[in-house]
Amino acid sequence: MSEREREEIFSVRGPVLIAGVLIDGEEVDIAIDDDGTIAAIGPGARSAISAEIVMDGRGHLAVPGLVNTHTHAAMTLLRGYADDMRLQEWLAEKIWPLEARLTGDDVYWGTKLACLEMIRSGTTAFNDMYFFMERAAQAVSEMGIRATLAYGFIDLADAEKREAEIRATEALVRHIGSMGNPRIRAAVGPHAVYTVSPEGLRWCAEYAREQGIGIHIHVAETEEEVRNCVREFGRRPPAHLDRCGCLTPRTVAAHCCWLDESECRLFADRGVHVSHNPASNMKLAVGRAMPYHWLRAHGVNVTLGTDGCASNNSLDMLEEMKFAALLQKFAWNSQTMLPAHEAIAIATEAGARALGIGPGRLAPGAPADIVLLDLAAVCNTPLHHADSNAVYACNGGAVKTVLCNGRVVMHDRFVPGEAEIREGAAQAAQALVRRSLEF
Repeated sequence: MSEREREEIFSVRGPVLIAGVLIDGEEVDIAIDDDGTIAAIGPGARSAISAEIVMDGRGHLAVPGLVNTHTHAAMTLLRGYADDMRLQEWLAEKIWPLEARLTGDDVYWGTKLACLEMIRSGTTAFNDMYFFMERAAQAVSEMGIRATLAYGFIDLADAEKREAEIRATEALVRHIGSMGNPRIRAAVGPHAVYTVSPEGLRWCAEYAREQGIGIHIHVAETEEEVRNCVREFGRRPPAHLDRCGCLTPRTVAAHCCWLDESECRLFADRGVHVSHNPASNMKLAVGRAMPYHWLRAHGVNVTLGTDGCASNNSLDMLEEMKFAALLQKFAWNSQTMLPAHEAIAIATEAGARALGIGPGRLAPGAPADIVLLDLAAVCNTPLHHADSNAVYACNGGAVKTVLCNGRVVMHDRFVPGEAEIREGAAQAAQALVRRSLEF
């Protein structure tokens, strides 16, 4: 492909036709309207629009964009910095000293690097919680994918700090509103029951209700978290959060490894969405797998997330689907638990439902968040069952082309500005480590 042809693909803002792509074993065309939605699939797609550009989809399998429901995107700068350590030592000696020296520029470059990695592995939307989130919003806007962004609210039961966290949260919500970018949404991000006071949790719940925005929170990740919550408040984390008003149909609860069955039922009653983070939970040895069987039995919407790169090292959701399926089978001694088609559903439809960004399926009227997988990839040879290959055989290297909201963000493995992003992020990471050592 010539440089001119490549520029045309990335600059197009009108209708797009993807021709001859494979969906459910059938070669079809996909018509995308100029508003970024799918106009038609299959017969009649070519006549449904006046395409500004036609992309050759032959040799590719089309799947919905993946949705990562729990990230700390800018922690890409910490990838590989501190591994194979005990959790508290890892936090106290490595992670917190670096985070104390973070700047807005660090978050900007770390988030751009995260977006690059997610694009290259087929993720078109993510749910993020961190700091300096106005700069994260800038990075996401430039990279062209979707994000729900929350400031990490941590008050440590200190009234003065709580006021500062309230101001930071309100400022982020105002900022994202002022951007007018439909791909970027705000949420409230109370970190966890052990870092946010009951007063802080209640404020977050009420503010989210007033603003009509989501709540993003860590819940029951470790047994110690549960024990400490009972000791301090006389209740386990879900009951405590429920009393504070944080369990709602707009809530994404990350990890949830130590839920009991009654708490899974409570989450279903409240409409809470759960984010399964298998790789991070295994790496940090939290001692128990999220109880998918109970959550599913009671009708909870289970989604998939990677967590941050400091505790996973990768943002590849194709890999994460495999980890999720294997962990659930192993932990609960069931070869049939979380089969391939369900793993794909939690990474697409369920995540989109949790973030309110459409059906997460390839269908007319849905957002044109589309990933093209390479049928010539070794992991797709042979192709007995496309779902099984995607979950158990492939990783992000099989992703060839990605569209978000009908706009091409990667074509034939090329992402505009990739070299600059890698260089900027590498320099930011090195400078951050130097500052932390001087602190």
